[in-house]
Amino acid sequence: MNQNKNLIVKKWQDDIALEKFQMIAPLTDKSLDPAKRIQLRREIALQNDLSYKTIKRYDDAYQKYGFEGLKPKDRSPRNREDLPENFEDLLQEAIQLRREIPSRSVDKIITILELEGRVPPGKLKRSTLQRHLYNAGFGTTHLQIYKDARESSSKRFCKPHRMMLIQGDIKYGPKLPIGKNGAMVQTYLSSALDDHSRWPLASRFYDNQEEIIVEDTFHNAILKYGAFDACYFDHGSQYVAKQLKLSLAKLSIRIRKAPVRSGKSKGKIEKYHQVVDDFLKEAKAKKIRTLDALNEYWTIYLEEYYCKRPHDGIREYYESHGVPVPAEGITPEQEWNRDSRSLKYLDVGVVAEAFLHHEKRKVDKGACISFRGRRYETKPSLIGFKVEISYDPSAPDVITVSYPGIASFKASPLKIDAYCDQKAALPASMGLIEPETSRFLDALKKKHEESKKQRADAISYGAYRKEVHQNV
Repeated sequence: MNQNKNLIVKKWQDDIALEKFQMIAPLTDKSLDPAKRIQLRREIALQNDLSYKTIKRYDDAYQKYGFEGLKPKDRSPRNREDLPENFEDLLQEAIQLRREIPSRSVDKIITILELEGRVPPGKLKRSTLQRHLYNAGFGTTHLQIYKDARESSSKRFCKPHRMMLIQGDIKYGPKLPIGKNGAMVQTYLSSALDDHSRWPLASRFYDNQEEIIVEDTFHNAILKYGAFDACYFDHGSQYVAKQLKLSLAKLSIRIRKAPVRSGKSKGKIEKYHQVVDDFLKEAKAKKIRTLDALNEYWTIYLEEYYCKRPHDGIREYYESHGVPVPAEGITPEQEWNRDSRSLKYLDVGVVAEAFLHHEKRKVDKGACISFRGRRYETKPSLIGFKVEISYDPSAPDVITVSYPGIASFKASPLKIDAYCDQKAALPASMGLIEPETSRFLDALKKKHEESKKQRADAISYGAYRKEVHQNV
């Protein structure tokens, strides 16, 4: 019996410590300066309806003792006389308050009971009520189980308005003869789907499954429809890439991750992929052979078929909330267009800047940098320095070069003209011709003859002067 009791207490301590750790997780960053730590503590306290002192106490305990420091002390249950006389009634009220809003903290529940006059202020302790709630099956662990159960039917759960949550995923497409010499290449569909209306913000086939296709998908989605509150991804490498996180963070878009190995949590995008399967059958019958044609017909399929047909998921969502649905149903297009939430469009330049890639390069002695096997000319004043380059991964031919103290400028790949190639023939105007004579030697000879004549004339004049002098 004592052993079971100890296990219950240990489980309770672990759950409380985990709850505290999840709250203060941002504070575990060792690079935080004191000012940033204070600011984060205040934000966490506000988000969790706790005082700043409470969060500071959790943080200090973790910094000093680690995870163990977050565990509550192992105290024996208080005697009956230490509890309020109406404690059983208070516990039932606390359970009712927790069932109404599962996210209610224990501190808030106690505050409600005090404001309602059910218990004097300070009489009911947080640790006492938290322990009894856990033993009654309404602790943090139990609530998470209940939450998962409520959300297990993902078709009925969705955000109340468009652009509140966007789901993203990649699906295998058909193989097309678009490789070298007609080799078959696997294609992939990258999509961004609105959680509320099931409207596809962006959906396109690509010839690879690199990180860049997801960036391109969400770049296009934001350019066309504006910013959204959050996006929902699985743990695929394309969706955990640092660049994607950075780009979305610059636009104040949060990233939420689906539970590991929980296909039901992404029911909407999986249902959407069933539509893709139907299209692929038609594409096979059409004998599509190019990527452009595949995307052209996919766009037509979405706009003329998928978006204009009643969606069972939308019907189920409204019926689960007791809202009547027209007999003909509601299409994704209707649900998207009738939403009262306005779209938040962003400046094109701001969006482009958010999705730029940034790298460092060293300028060589020729004032050039190398990028993707090509040379780009910078400025002579940057020779020997490391510069930052930024570029659009979908069009990397033109890059922007930046360095402190120098205005950013565009750089394009150097073009080597034909006459610089030793293997190429020289232009006709630069071809060699056979000389008829040596113009240099001819010029020297002419000058030499002139010099001889001048010397001869000088000698003759000297002899003449001598003869005249003798006669005189």
